[in-house]
Amino acid sequence: MGVSPKQFAAMEARLSGRAPSASGGYPVLPESGLHLPEGSRVLGIDPSLRGTGWGVIRIGAQGPTFVEAGTIHCPKSWERSRCLGEIGRILTEVVQRHPPALCACEGLFFAQNLQTALIMGEARGAALAAVARTGIQIHEISPRKVKLAMVGYGAAQKIAVAKMVQRQLALAEIPDPDAADALALALVMVQELRNPLGPASKRI
Repeated sequence: MGVSPKQFAAMEARLSGRAPSASGGYPVLPESGLHLPEGSRVLGIDPSLRGTGWGVIRIGAQGPTFVEAGTIHCPKSWERSRCLGEIGRILTEVVQRHPPALCACEGLFFAQNLQTALIMGEARGAALAAVARTGIQIHEISPRKVKLAMVGYGAAQKIAVAKMVQRQLALAEIPDPDAADALALALVMVQELRNPLGPASKRI
């Protein structure tokens, strides 16, 4: 499913607005609400055993801007334990390199295969543990809510989300699908920061 100009304009309107003045480090967020200053970074994580996507954006006066993104590729020849270790290692490096004020992680989804659900849970746990040990506040957002917020359609294809991420962050190329999903999570988190009514995320 494509992205219409009207849908793109609606998203830009939702993401518009200004934030308070900047501060450094890992801000301590008040329990009553989410308020981040300009310059704060938001980390998005799309967990997967073989391809965990991650993306960092910065909150700015003219809207969010791209910082860095990537995908943690783990070959099929690797044992699960090695993959989990790699997920934790790389995300720890990302958090140290670009200290975020907030993290948005993809929420759990229904899986008919129990083994698949267990493996996904392990990958998600490795990712969350790497972030949680820093004390950063973590929120989860369901895949459907991300698609709905980004494209206006809860069953949108991944390419539609990736194209919207590319346009919103003014990227030269469409990002890798997993990295695009992670950036979308971060963008939706910023959207919620500026439009607190009807939150899409849940703190975990």
